[in-house]
Amino acid sequence: MDQIVDKIAALGVPGLVLLVAMAVTGWAGAAALTTALAMLGGPFGMLGGIALLGVLGLISQGLSNYGFEAIFKATVEELREKGKSKADIEREIESYPISQDLKLKIKDYLQKMK
Repeated sequence: MDQIVDKIAALGVPGLVLLVAMAVTGWAGAAALTTALAMLGGPFGMLGGIALLGVLGLISQGLSNYGFEAIFKATVEELREKGKSKADIEREIESYPISQDLKLKIKDYLQKMK
């Protein structure tokens, strides 16, 4: 059991996501792995699932290195540099499935920007 936990911990967040996805499938072994990757990949299938796990690894590494607020502030600044208006960004934020508290933080940050 400890060996399995060590291997999953080495994979980090993507390992946990894959483990949960495999548990949800109701299958065991290779069938669970194949189904989980295909499920995570959506229309892109297993390759999309593998890509998603890679992206999750990058995101979790960025969050652990810089913190959530620094990442979202940099993202908002990048959106502004690409020409999105504050109103467009606020409209997008309202459609996201995130907490109201986080929405208010992002809107407050937008208001403080030039």
